[in-house]
Amino acid sequence: MIIIRSKLTTAELKKMAENRFGDMVKAVVDIQRKIMAIDAELHSDEEAVLIEDGSRQVDLWGANIYPEFDKNNPDFVEFDSIINLRPSQGNRSRGVDDLEIRKIIIP
Repeated sequence: MIIIRSKLTTAELKKMAENRFGDMVKAVVDIQRKIMAIDAELHSDEEAVLIEDGSRQVDLWGANIYPEFDKNNPDFVEFDSIINLRPSQGNRSRGVDDLEIRKIIIP
């Protein structure tokens, strides 16, 4: 698992996917700091690493990245993580219901 502070190439994402799940990489994005933790078994592990690095939990959102798809393909990112379930923030699903937050995650 690593914290990413700059852009990743598709080749880097594909390599991570091959090494862990085959076709997918889990990621947690800090929408305020514009960084992410990536390449762990669980979103909650990535969330913990970002909190240790100074992130606030309210700014962290989990997603799965499928690098075999183009970034503009709707299947490139799947917003599905138990860490996204936050009724207190108005997010009542494992997805990311707020379209503005989605736009930050996928610029």
